[in-house]
Amino acid sequence: MELRHLRYFVAVAREGHVTRAAERLGIAQPPLSQQIRALEDEVGTKLLQRHPRGVALTDAGRAFLVDAEAVLAGAAQAAARARRTARGEVGRIAVGFTTSAPFHPLVARAIRAFRADRPDVSFVLEETGSAELLAGLRAERLDVAFVRSGLAEAAGLAIHPLLQEDMVVALPHRHRLARRPKLTLRDLAPETLILYRRPDGRGLYDVIVSACAAAGFAPQVGQEAPRIVSTLNLVAAGLGLTLVPASLSRLQLEGVTYRPLSGRPAVKVPLSVACRADERSAATTAFLALVREMA
Repeated sequence: MELRHLRYFVAVAREGHVTRAAERLGIAQPPLSQQIRALEDEVGTKLLQRHPRGVALTDAGRAFLVDAEAVLAGAAQAAARARRTARGEVGRIAVGFTTSAPFHPLVARAIRAFRADRPDVSFVLEETGSAELLAGLRAERLDVAFVRSGLAEAAGLAIHPLLQEDMVVALPHRHRLARRPKLTLRDLAPETLILYRRPDGRGLYDVIVSACAAAGFAPQVGQEAPRIVSTLNLVAAGLGLTLVPASLSRLQLEGVTYRPLSGRPAVKVPLSVACRADERSAATTAFLALVREMA
């Protein structure tokens, strides 16, 4: 039994006449009659009662019509869903990001804009460290990852740089440097710094240490925190200073003050988006294109 047999039967049942159904289907009447008889033979019972002026459904035919229309509707829906999936209008995207990435407005704006245009694409979000993001992409648990470093171990992955974000100093509210509107990196030389622990935060960690070296000093690292928000909690407790991407200054914590950096070297941290190099999902590639365009 094929879908065309169901379409033929439904057309005849709805028209109540084989000739009119044949005209509607665009086929000759004799082959249509043969197909209906073959369908009845396969089902094992009469579905139509022939009359001089047309046909009428038997009890079995009425029951069969309900299921035949449901099957045809399901097949049409499946085909439509496949076409929409191929266009990236339906699907699921698993997005991962390092702790600092979601604070940048680009991430939320991109997801919001994509959902507005393609509401049948769902998002699953996961926050973790860079190494776990790499593993998640390779294991196909994640489709896209927002990262803060170039990820040297990126075999099989594609890394797309999006932007460079300024770093700012986060310091205790009553710290003597908080009275200044701007700070230089050299101002931090005698201060105790709190850094985001490597390897989880190797992008931020390496940027800060390299910038301090370029400014002519080695940072006095007092503590390393497992999450970037944890570094801010330690700053609020008065245990030192830290540098964070400027977008984190939107996170207002009691006891923490943010100050921009001026002078050279400029301290910036990258924001990139990573995916599998052979990514073929239409929804994922469309989202990546939108993110890169918005950046």
